Amino acid sequence: MSQPGATRYPLVLVPGMLGFVRLVLYPYWFGIVRALRRGGAQVFPIQVSPLNGTEVRGEQLLQIIQRIRHETGAAKVNLIGHSQGALTARYAAAKRPDWVASVTSVAGPNHGSELADYLERRYPRNSVGGRLLNFILYVLGLVMGALETGWRGPILPIDVHASHQSLTCAGVAAFNQRYPQGIPLTWGGQGEPVVNGVHYYSWSGVLQDPRSDGGGNRVDGSHASCRLFAKTFVREAGQCDGMVGRYSSHLGLVIGDDYPMDHLDIVNQSLGLVGKGAEPVRLFTEHAARLKAAGL
Repeated sequence: MSQPGATRYPLVLVPGMLGFVRLVLYPYWFGIVRALRRGGAQVFPIQVSPLNGTEVRGEQLLQIIQRIRHETGAAKVNLIGHSQGALTARYAAAKRPDWVASVTSVAGPNHGSELADYLERRYPRNSVGGRLLNFILYVLGLVMGALETGWRGPILPIDVHASHQSLTCAGVAAFNQRYPQGIPLTWGGQGEPVVNGVHYYSWSGVLQDPRSDGGGNRVDGSHASCRLFAKTFVREAGQCDGMVGRYSSHLGLVIGDDYPMDHLDIVNQSLGLVGKGAEPVRLFTEHAARLKAAGL
């Protein structure tokens, strides 16, 4: 039987802010894990702190990578990170390039998120609104941790402020100074595809006009949220997925940056209720074949 996605190294899927493996019966990577395994890949959807700074999450990821390497006998892993998970994966690759074959950023805020900047301006940390938002996110993180059924491990620390700062444009700019691997030298350009032996890839989406023939979805409530969040964008107004800008997402070899998907559709949420013309699962299976062809 042909196994087009049987990569040389295991695939490790790293979730973003408020990420998880499975909440009761609801999976983060809906249909993606199954499709990748059907193609022959070893796949490990993992969990790191749902709310914390990128470097804290990155250290947790390094421990997980070490365990996966030990369990599978693989020398390296392929990291695929969604949203803040992309930054988390970049950190791990920068610290231990000998453990990482590739990093793939899926809608990663590799130059920061204008939504995070807006929230910082609108709800300063010490304001009433800022404290309330911090409290709501903290409680949400605790509840999601209690409902997690797809990952077993120690209770993970929560730091809402560190998580938020890690996603602002200023916070990511500082992160990029420390870990520049794969970052484009020009705005909207592509980055070095291979750095220290690690291959870097990225793809992302753009919200579509609801009157268009593809991408929109009136059934998916998260799509409406992304449309609301998109109103906070200035530099990339009309060129974002609701949470991350099109050009801000660029890292390494840019596979595509205008797929008709919002920030959550791109990992096939909610339960695969994506708009017409959106095929997030296909992007992942095609990428597994791409990694296999590259010997990764």
